[in-house]
Amino acid sequence: MADLTPTPDRPGLHVSKPSPNTPATGSAVCHCGATATAAGDGQVKALVDGYTANHGSAHGRTGR
Repeated sequence: MADLTPTPDRPGLHVSKPSPNTPATGSAVCHCGATATAAGDGQVKALVDGYTANHGSAHGRTGR
């Protein structure tokens, strides 16, 4: 399987939860330069919510 971890060259959001009994982990990199990581189901949910509301397709590629 390919490495799906986002990088500045490949911005995005990656979440992993290998089984129902393990905590989720997540990482995000935006084309504006913002980065974040999270561990634990609640923190990963907050990461996803924040990324989708404020980064990714939420703002233009100009970094604003």
